[in-house]
Amino acid sequence: MYQVNEIILYGSEGICKIDNMMTRHVNGQPIEYYVLKPIKSESSTIYVPTLNEELTKKMKRVLSYQEIIDLIHFIPDSELLWIDNDNLRKERYKGILRDGNRQEIMQLIRTLYLHQLKLKEEGKKFHASDDKFYKDAERILYEEFAYVLNISEEEVVPFICQEIDVKEIA
Repeated sequence: MYQVNEIILYGSEGICKIDNMMTRHVNGQPIEYYVLKPIKSESSTIYVPTLNEELTKKMKRVLSYQEIIDLIHFIPDSELLWIDNDNLRKERYKGILRDGNRQEIMQLIRTLYLHQLKLKEEGKKFHASDDKFYKDAERILYEEFAYVLNISEEEVVPFICQEIDVKEIA
């Protein structure tokens, strides 16, 4: 169970603060909710029923500094997640973003980045759905990295590159 004032990652909404816990009555039954405030949009409010397993699974503890460093060092040896079949690839990538496993999200970013480079070399265009997955994965992961590392999102890629001593990764 999460606590009020705790900072979490909530699905594709990104970093949120648990602003409150509240009970609402629905059909005469009391239902307890987490009240989440996205840090990028404090005017937004997300209500997550505490007993709704599907929605509470989207709530993840924010990575620690050391977990981020470990994840960054995982990048060069990570397996690529490319799937040639468009439909299977879309389903797999949707699942990765939905599940929120940061290691898989990092692998997804690396896979799509390298695929995009390959296509550029061949004079081909990046598929629109792959571009969307790439941008969504970056947004989710880089927002969390920026928050934990106390840097801007624009500084995340240079930080990663410096940490693994490469010129460019994504």
